[in-house]
Amino acid sequence: MNLEQFGWCANSTSALAFASFEQAAWVAARVIAEQRGAYRVHTGTVAYPAQITGQLQHRTVDPLMLPAVGDWVVVEPHATQNTATIHQVLPRTSQFVRKVAGTTTAGQVVAANVDTVFLMSGLDGDFNLRRIERYLVTAWDSGASPVIVLNKVDVCTDVAATIAQVAAIAIGVPIHAVSAELGRGLSQLDPYLQPGKTVALIGSSGVGKSTLTNYLLGDAQQSTQAVRADDSRGRHTTTHRQLIRLPSGALLIDTPGMRELQLWQVGAGLSETFADIEALAADCKFRDCQHDQEPGCAVQAAIAAGQLTAQRLQSYQKLQREQQWIEQRREGHAHQNTKRRWKQITKTMRQRQQPLS
Repeated sequence: MNLEQFGWCANSTSALAFASFEQAAWVAARVIAEQRGAYRVHTGTVAYPAQITGQLQHRTVDPLMLPAVGDWVVVEPHATQNTATIHQVLPRTSQFVRKVAGTTTAGQVVAANVDTVFLMSGLDGDFNLRRIERYLVTAWDSGASPVIVLNKVDVCTDVAATIAQVAAIAIGVPIHAVSAELGRGLSQLDPYLQPGKTVALIGSSGVGKSTLTNYLLGDAQQSTQAVRADDSRGRHTTTHRQLIRLPSGALLIDTPGMRELQLWQVGAGLSETFADIEALAADCKFRDCQHDQEPGCAVQAAIAAGQLTAQRLQSYQKLQREQQWIEQRREGHAHQNTKRRWKQITKTMRQRQQPLS
């Protein structure tokens, strides 16, 4: 086995960045698991438990730049202890980021250096179009290509109608209806699962991520549980993010089910997901139209004509407000961090200037 089998490319940005490191004892590796600050990396020949250096921790101003599953990192293996030290995170090609759960203003990298994101949704009682829109915004902002995987076709009474509903809100995004438990329709996913390509499984608890992983592995390595009967919501069976090499040669990042997905990155994801609404808004009479009761509103005209649902507009406006709110919080948080950093620098300089007694 070599590092190319984990997706390493000799002329990639990561490889070019790694070439600048001259320490002979340092090698490139990929983060294959992370749990509460403890990592596992693979050098292409050996997997090691790993920790980041204190220097890396200290000089990393943005916690999002600390290692995440899927990252390419520079490590120093310690063969005698069967451990490794992470010295540097190499540049990413993509990162799926969400705001951490709760009120804390901080982001969390769910998966890095991903080519395709499988956004999984169950076709049972937990099916939710608004949730799919939210996942799409984050997926587009990640830099990876989104693919919607609708699982549990065996419990859906009208698959074609449901696919049509999803297609109306996921413009231009591939949609595949499957049953991971019964193995139905899964050959549709083969084009994405090519050797060296990385796919991340993202979705709520109970949508069937672990079941799909087991099928792709050809082995029941991931534990699974039945969803709750009353609301089809799942119980956490995957407890940490990990990168798995599939028999096809593809790399799969399995992630714990998300109870909530709050936006973090502020990019073009909202415009990409709601391109239909933004195209309509361009024809509104007023440039600052709020799409409420203004005369000449093309968006409200589309709703009245049945070309757009009011629920989709409400979802768009809600995500707009959330994006604006998180941007304000991030700017305030960054300002406070800079202020604290300069305060510490000033304090250190004053201490150094004090004469020795």
